[in-house]
Amino acid sequence: MAKRDYYEVLGVDKNADAATIKKAYRKKAIQHHPDKNPDDSSAEDKFKEAAEAYEVLSDDNKKARYDQYGHAGMGGAAGGGGFGGGGMNMDDIFSQFGDIFGGGGFGGGGRRSGRRVNRGSNLRVRVKLSLKDIAHGAEKKIKVNKYIACDSCSGTGAESGETQTCTTCNGSGHVTRVQQTFLGNMQTQSVCPSCNGDGQIIKHKCKKCSGNGVVKGEEVVTLNIPAGVEDGMQLSVSGKGNAAVRGGINGDMIVVIEELPHDELKRDDNNLLYDHYISIPDAVLGTTIEIPTVDGKAKVKIPAGTQAGKVFRLRGKGLPSVDYKGTGDLLVNINVWTPQDLNDEETKIMEKLQKSESFDPKPTSKDKSFFDRMRDYFHN
Repeated sequence: MAKRDYYEVLGVDKNADAATIKKAYRKKAIQHHPDKNPDDSSAEDKFKEAAEAYEVLSDDNKKARYDQYGHAGMGGAAGGGGFGGGGMNMDDIFSQFGDIFGGGGFGGGGRRSGRRVNRGSNLRVRVKLSLKDIAHGAEKKIKVNKYIACDSCSGTGAESGETQTCTTCNGSGHVTRVQQTFLGNMQTQSVCPSCNGDGQIIKHKCKKCSGNGVVKGEEVVTLNIPAGVEDGMQLSVSGKGNAAVRGGINGDMIVVIEELPHDELKRDDNNLLYDHYISIPDAVLGTTIEIPTVDGKAKVKIPAGTQAGKVFRLRGKGLPSVDYKGTGDLLVNINVWTPQDLNDEETKIMEKLQKSESFDPKPTSKDKSFFDRMRDYFHN
């Protein structure tokens, strides 16, 4: 199912400031909060959808990328690859945005937001793509070294995976103290000193991971790269970064696109450029040439009398836009090659042609100057 526009999800326009976006998210979050809508899967989906929208629109960098490329820029078009915030679960939401709901939240929501949730660090990787990969999108499998959950304790940090609920905070991860002041009773909340906010106590630490719940390892990650990406663009794969200590939330993988140069084609935004040389006879009499494309070869008919600097446009043979706004063209610039070493017979032929009136430059109203051709090139 296609994702809804993030601005539509929160009910704000694109010019909304940070305070308006935060206020709109809080309203949606309260409306669809799972504690307010028990056993309502549709409300939970809307709650997650609002959190995903806020995760992007509350971050200046992500918001700018979304405004320019839409969901594709966040990796939303990457199918099952998991780009963007779509992989958020309820623990993600409460750990990142719990402060937006205010002090106690709703019912069990207060316990969720009070308990500390560890989060793994992000990973940054570079992926090299050819023009063909960019034209059609690509699936890339990469092996990364990172912290993974300990298989001996299932990431809990406890021997045999056994933990106990902290008796100091009753598993909430925080303790509340009431102090009497001249203004009256003042209530403060702080991280539980017994479990450091985890809510669980490890009685016997796992020997393999020393109680951290993570070990160094490697993982093969499959990336589904959308078509039309550009050099330097960054995509985010949710949950594929380093594992968090003691069963927390994994970090994300930041994928940086590196565009490999093509042997013959050059990229200009979504257009592709190609320079081709023809001989003087071919320019005079016309010919058919074969040019490279991202998918192979294409034939172009050169009419008789073609002038140097003529640009032929092959529509739709360029690169697609990452935001699905169309496909660029392949622009073929024709250069006429002037031979530099002629034999005696060729020299005589050229001398004869030199005297011919047909070879005298006779610009017509149809012939465009260099500046006119450049203007056409940049405006079409």
